Amino acid sequence: MDGRLVRLRAYEKSDLDAVMKWVNDEEVKRFLGSGPLTYPVSRIQEEQFIEMANRAADDRKTFAVETLQGEYVGGIDLHAIDWISRRAEIGIVIGDKHLWGKGYGSDAMRVLLRLVFDKMGLHRVWLRVYSFNERAIASYQKCGFRREGVLREQHFADGKYHDVIVMGLLEPEYRAALATDSP
Repeated sequence: MDGRLVRLRAYEKSDLDAVMKWVNDEEVKRFLGSGPLTYPVSRIQEEQFIEMANRAADDRKTFAVETLQGEYVGGIDLHAIDWISRRAEIGIVIGDKHLWGKGYGSDAMRVLLRLVFDKMGLHRVWLRVYSFNERAIASYQKCGFRREGVLREQHFADGKYHDVIVMGLLEPEYRAALATDSP
């Protein structure tokens, strides 16, 4: 699945070395969820992640993000897919910091949204983002996401509590945005 800058594809074992370059980088991990990602991640854990990413599952779809030139730069996934209510949560990371702020994440999100709404027939997607991640918030808004709520002081980082912003996008909003982008 190609975009303007990136393609989404299945994870390969050959991605492991690239993943290991950033998965334990404190600056990258600062923007990721809490739990196991807070602590150092071993090569064995990442091998298990890649195996899990490629297992068939009804409630999760995980993709590697690579440049159109074939360089692995991050990952994006749909999780907690609810086929009855036709909704899912999205997670995304561009691990290559040299590419931050250059449109790679927005392009990956647009490719995923095409899959979600055009192929999978979902009605709603949503995500959580830390309030201090202004670059990501701007990217999500550019892709059509709207702020739906705030989990006040939900995340502890850098010695203080931060809000977590909930953002969502509905299929009709996605369609309307496409119509306004057409020539």
